[in-house]
Amino acid sequence: MRKILDGVRVLDLTRVLAGPWATQNLADFGAEVIKVERPGHGDDTRKWGPPFLKDREGRDTQDAAYYLACNRGKKSITLDLAHPRGREIARSLAAKSDVLVENFKVGDLARHGLDYASLAKDFPRLVYCSITGFGQDGPYRDRPGYDFMVQGLGGLMSVTGERDDLPGGGPQKVGVAVSDLFTGMYATSAILAALLERAKSGQGQHIDMALLDVQVAMLANLSSSFFVSQEPPGRMGNAHMNIVPYHVFKAKDGFFIVAVGNDGQFARFCEVIGAPAWPSDPRFATNPQRVRHRDLLVGLITDKLAAKTAREWLALLEPSGVPVGPINDLSQVFDDPQVRHRRMQVTAPHPAAGEVTMVANPIKFSGTPIAHDRAPPLLGEHTREVLGGVLGLDGAAIESLRVAGVV
Repeated sequence: MRKILDGVRVLDLTRVLAGPWATQNLADFGAEVIKVERPGHGDDTRKWGPPFLKDREGRDTQDAAYYLACNRGKKSITLDLAHPRGREIARSLAAKSDVLVENFKVGDLARHGLDYASLAKDFPRLVYCSITGFGQDGPYRDRPGYDFMVQGLGGLMSVTGERDDLPGGGPQKVGVAVSDLFTGMYATSAILAALLERAKSGQGQHIDMALLDVQVAMLANLSSSFFVSQEPPGRMGNAHMNIVPYHVFKAKDGFFIVAVGNDGQFARFCEVIGAPAWPSDPRFATNPQRVRHRDLLVGLITDKLAAKTAREWLALLEPSGVPVGPINDLSQVFDDPQVRHRRMQVTAPHPAAGEVTMVANPIKFSGTPIAHDRAPPLLGEHTREVLGGVLGLDGAAIESLRVAGVV
């Protein structure tokens, strides 16, 4: 079946997460993604285990679960960019590609003649995306950028975690590398937009993506509140700074979420939990008043909800239209009937393991559906295929490159 990016070739010079997340999206959309990896080593995340994918005999393979998360649908070739012949091959692949994505330190690829300025002279249609911690310019341009650092520097950890004066208070990072993942998503959008623009102008361009820029941007409404009030928001745990009750509450046996978004929902919530007078109490009648009396109301609700189990409350509140939900671990997530119906867990054939289980791309196209039919590649699995099929090298030439350590 035809895919949206059929005919688009992407040269992937990225590793770890932000760049591979972007190129995996492009592969899901149907692009031919050629992942270039260091001979004998590969993407760092191949070794970021345990856990490692198991082979058919139950032994660890060479690929960690982390690597599997962001490299499906790609072709892996090994290529030593420090070798003159390796750089020549990379340049030849760039000449036959629509997009190049890289996340080297600023200036590293210029030494190899593989930076945007060098390639754009000869290949002006190339869309070139650079992903770094801090961007191609500015006082931090030469610093290494890691998601954890950027979550702190970019303000996310100042609003994540429980209040300092409460048990367990203090800054917390998000449980997944959101700066990396959001940067990969923004990079995907930027690349697609640049390809659309190229269709009009015939010209490629350089996309400069920085984890810090993305982290600052993704604070969204919190930054807007700061601009309006000039008061930096603080950590509020699971609470919402603008809505009450919007919280994790403890029932008799565990926790669940209540996310009341308007006064009508609050009235229905109060009716179900046995507090029908609260909506007419001037302290709680409107959301602004509930925000002003947050601690009092949350305490009253907590006392009420301790009377039943979380499952009992969910069964009572869901039919009333009050937004509530459980707090699932991943085994519960992938056993959830809605998640299963939406086919968010998929498998693909794998040469070492037989098959590999993956999280599906959440985008559902009606006319060009995503096919999760190609597992993350083994290191160098497609070297001969790419060098022969894309560059026209014969077997003897490829073997000489292997002997010389170029591939």
